[in-house]
Amino acid sequence: MYSDSASKKHSWIIILAFLILAAAALSFFVTRDPGRDLSEESAVAIEAAVTRSARQCYVVEGIYPPDLEYLEENYGLQINKRDFYVNYDAFASNLPPTIKVLSKK
Repeated sequence: MYSDSASKKHSWIIILAFLILAAAALSFFVTRDPGRDLSEESAVAIEAAVTRSARQCYVVEGIYPPDLEYLEENYGLQINKRDFYVNYDAFASNLPPTIKVLSKK
């Protein structure tokens, strides 16, 4: 019985090369910067918290708060100012403020 050992050898080389490429791709996705995704999610969460607090103030008091400090003092809002910039622009007390959150990194 004739067996072609060369073709078996080539198939093992192809399988080994595929496994090496799969391991490299997996290590790329695992070791990429996961902090970047968390930073983006945190910025969205902070913006939602500020918006929610401003709306709560409007419902309770009938005006939007003039600044972030008012929300921090009266509504318990806590912002991670070490890692994020929060731009709170209140144009008028009867219009919702413009809120932008940017990561410092």
